[in-house]
Amino acid sequence: MDDFDKGGLTPSERSMRARIASNAYWAKKDRREASEEARRRQFDRFEREVDPDMKLNPAERARRADNARKAYMASLALKSAKARRLRSASKRSR
Repeated sequence: MDDFDKGGLTPSERSMRARIASNAYWAKKDRREASEEARRRQFDRFEREVDPDMKLNPAERARRADNARKAYMASLALKSAKARRLRSASKRSR
């Protein structure tokens, strides 16, 4: 396959087209409202993780769920940092 995909666009042009579409979409939407369901489901997931039997009082469950969410986000940040470091080292060794 050459520089063009089946749609006749280069990879950078496809990326630009996707950015245009994304910005046009979010220009018409309230980000907070659009992601509300996803945030609620994610929080519910962490609540079930820390209190599967739902025996804790709601305030304690929410506190623990918040800490579980923070731990999860920190682990994603660590994985991302490691991947960036490895990618950077790989580029330098070429």
